[in-house]
Amino acid sequence: MDPRIREHAEIIVDHSTDVQAGDNVVISAPSVAEDLAVALHKAVGDRGATPTYLASDSRAQRAYLRSVDADDLETPTHTKALYEESDVLIRVRGETNATEQSDVAPEKQAAHSKANQPVQEAALSRRWCLTQFPSPGNAQLANMSTEAYENFVWDAINKDWDAQREHQERMVEILDPASEIQIKSGETTDVRMSLDGMKTLNDHAEKNLPGGEVFTAPVPDSVEGEVLFDLPLYHQGREITDAHLVFEGGEVVDHAAEKNGDLLTEVLNTDPGAARLGELGIGMNRDIDRFTYNMLFDEKMGDTVHMAVGRAYDECVGEDREANESAVHVDMIVDMSEDSFIEVDGEIVQRDGTFRFESGFEA
Repeated sequence: MDPRIREHAEIIVDHSTDVQAGDNVVISAPSVAEDLAVALHKAVGDRGATPTYLASDSRAQRAYLRSVDADDLETPTHTKALYEESDVLIRVRGETNATEQSDVAPEKQAAHSKANQPVQEAALSRRWCLTQFPSPGNAQLANMSTEAYENFVWDAINKDWDAQREHQERMVEILDPASEIQIKSGETTDVRMSLDGMKTLNDHAEKNLPGGEVFTAPVPDSVEGEVLFDLPLYHQGREITDAHLVFEGGEVVDHAAEKNGDLLTEVLNTDPGAARLGELGIGMNRDIDRFTYNMLFDEKMGDTVHMAVGRAYDECVGEDREANESAVHVDMIVDMSEDSFIEVDGEIVQRDGTFRFESGFEA
């Protein structure tokens, strides 16, 4: 076994989920990630915890979604009960075919997300980690060789997360007390939103692995302006390019996309909260230096900002603030490397991808 797989597993159980003796741990992984599943079982056993193993397979889910009637989709209460009885949830991604579900109707995918919302909420109430195994299908999607993709994934994951946390904490200190933020990129993105009373979190791989972002939730009705998400979004096995959203009073009032605009429409129509922003994140992981059609990595990439329509994370919502509720949470990315800035309460804190606390920053 590649020693980087064992290191990956150790980071998951030690840093990301802090597995303790007596914990009930659910490990969900596809067959292509069997080596990581094995390493995780050993690491969990070393700590005196008890694993339950769920095989995840996009082919199987495709078969189910194509055969089931959308009106028959119900919340899988048995899965929800399993999560509620568990202490730690570890989910590993990895595809042999990253486009496996591309022929599942978008409206059925949306109905499936809505039916599974209670399960998702149960999962998020546990200690959890979502991570990636460098599988050939994801390597192909990233237009990389398997070996190059393995190096890319483990360079982004197997790193000094204490040092990364300290680097990102400087941005948390800027955003957490902020009232308003403006994000401008070229002539196509100019959006403002209130962060007043919201909390900014430092993602240093405690839940998502890799980590590498700071993120918060905007006040739901405060978002004004337009955004062109100039990096592609790969969602439900289909690519959405040049998604353009116009916000008024916090709500998307107009939208378009160069490719697969119908899928974007289905996402925004999932429920009322799906047409509002639930997250604003700033990518800060410099080891993620290329776009790979994998949001778990792409949203952490340096020189980017991402925004998610749909559900806000409860941890980001202040005690006296409203949380945006939705069955979906779909991230989209803006390239901030050129002709761009982030302004917080009237002060520019990033220009052309460089933060004010980094060398080379020009106010």
